[in-house]
Amino acid sequence: MHHHDSSPQKPQERQDGKKVVLTGEGTADGKGGFTIRKKFGGTESQIRSSLTFYKWCAWISGTFLLLLVLEMITRYVFRFDLVMGAQDAHTGQSVPLGLLNLETDNLVGGINISTWILIIHGWFYVVYLFSCFRLWLLMRWALPQLIVMALGGVVPFLSFIVESRIHRETLALLRANPQATKRY
Repeated sequence: MHHHDSSPQKPQERQDGKKVVLTGEGTADGKGGFTIRKKFGGTESQIRSSLTFYKWCAWISGTFLLLLVLEMITRYVFRFDLVMGAQDAHTGQSVPLGLLNLETDNLVGGINISTWILIIHGWFYVVYLFSCFRLWLLMRWALPQLIVMALGGVVPFLSFIVESRIHRETLALLRANPQATKRY
């Protein structure tokens, strides 16, 4: 590697395709030392709004996934579903919110919240996948990153962990590569 006599802020060429931004003292700048030269697939505001959309989707999807886990336990272990606006099968009395015993069918009618948790999580997972795909495209990440993000919606608690890591990483990459965003 050969050194050029250049101004302190000028990137130095490296043989491995990475660049180092030197500060006044001649030390590598930033936390990692050097940034990989990259180009994003969108403007900074597109990336930031996509990141916010992804964050909301990750939290909603992650929350519904935890509700789904609870629902599976109550349905398949304890044999109960949560039902809203049903009637007691024997007395005909209205039950605003109650537990449907899947063995005795103690309640009739109403809205089965347990089933709706399944349906909402299923459909919302599609929205979550779209939010992952959009951010992934804009950031031009590698395929494994998309797979990890997608798994966040089906592995309990993972979406919260992945989301906070992705959020941190995306903002750090935007800061480190101001030249990489598109300008319109």
